[in-house]
Amino acid sequence: MRLGALAHLRATGTAAGHDGAVDSRGDLAARIVSVLGERGQTLATAESLTGGMLGAAITAIPGASAVYRGGVVAYATELKTVLLGVPAGLLARHGPVHPDVAAAMAAGVRDRLGATWGLATTGVAGPDPVDGLPPGTVHIGAGAGAPATRALTLVGGRDDIRRGTVAEALKLLWEQLREDAP
Repeated sequence: MRLGALAHLRATGTAAGHDGAVDSRGDLAARIVSVLGERGQTLATAESLTGGMLGAAITAIPGASAVYRGGVVAYATELKTVLLGVPAGLLARHGPVHPDVAAAMAAGVRDRLGATWGLATTGVAGPDPVDGLPPGTVHIGAGAGAPATRALTLVGGRDDIRRGTVAEALKLLWEQLREDAP
């Protein structure tokens, strides 16, 4: 089993995708773009540890320009406040790697970029711990209203953790889109 697949298995407890079949990131991103387009909805992304990989996964899909408003890479902690509106007190209390920070990033990018949906990633890609948190500690947030969050504990090297985060972020967004189906 590849490390990326192992990271997915450890994060979710399953090697299966949203409907029981294993999906590649591209397949799921294509489904997301299609559903958003059918609904006339839009998406914005806020990224920290993934550094633009999430936006790249979406924009790799033909037709993404009809639904993707844009993204913010807020790698430095203070930029999460300046660019995304994450409360400074929240960051001071919990640091940048926390589920409430992921939710605030998702809501902030959604509101600031005028999108229907916000999707955010924050975590520790490694190789070193950050604020006492080991590499692979990740939080993602996604939502059109109050964002849902998911905590991940991914394994592998830096690239595996970042790729696993993108896959899991797309999966969370897909689940939220299915729950919000008309």
